[in-house]
Amino acid sequence: MKVCCVSKESPRAFAKKATGEQADLFVFGFQGVEAVSYERELKGETGYFEELARLSKERNAVVVCGFVTDTRGLKRKSVLVAENGRILGVSDMLNVIDGEWNAGACARVFETKKGKMGVIVAEDLYFFEVVKALCLAGCDFIVCPFGQGAGAIELVMLRANAFSFGVPILFCAKGYAVSVGVSGEVEFSSPKSPVYFPFETLKTYHLIETRQRGFSKSLKKEY
Repeated sequence: MKVCCVSKESPRAFAKKATGEQADLFVFGFQGVEAVSYERELKGETGYFEELARLSKERNAVVVCGFVTDTRGLKRKSVLVAENGRILGVSDMLNVIDGEWNAGACARVFETKKGKMGVIVAEDLYFFEVVKALCLAGCDFIVCPFGQGAGAIELVMLRANAFSFGVPILFCAKGYAVSVGVSGEVEFSSPKSPVYFPFETLKTYHLIETRQRGFSKSLKKEY
């Protein structure tokens, strides 16, 4: 599929100056958007989610964007997914380090026209069990909007997760985009924004054999 990562502009700024170049998937980081209040969104006082839904319809594509969401004072790092004018849902970050945010409840896999897409929200990238859960749920690929500039740790975690669980990962941080294949190798990286590039989804399976103690089962005699 063809991907566009927007790592510097807000969705609104991108929509205003964007060319007509098309992509199957548009990914935005957390930049350029204030905290989104669910209450104000429902009342129609703000329209951040509507703008993303409209962008997905205009581009006939999947749109993924990071937000800080506010639920009556509970602030979370979240990611919204829209496709062809519809909001498919919102994923919240599950693991909060040192209590800066509020934790979410569950990992989500979204059914899109390009396959089953798992979503890692920001620092959930550091937790292998999140990626494992998404893969066990059958995701074809993973998208990770990240809230800050990427460093060596983030790149190591991306490569380790992609290799260990056999899933390609697309990462969009502040001022940086990267994709990693199932081999754990970086397939694309760029500080440009917006940047368009191909992103391959690939599932590989291997027989993994281990030997360990326990799980002794006694054979039942025939009656």
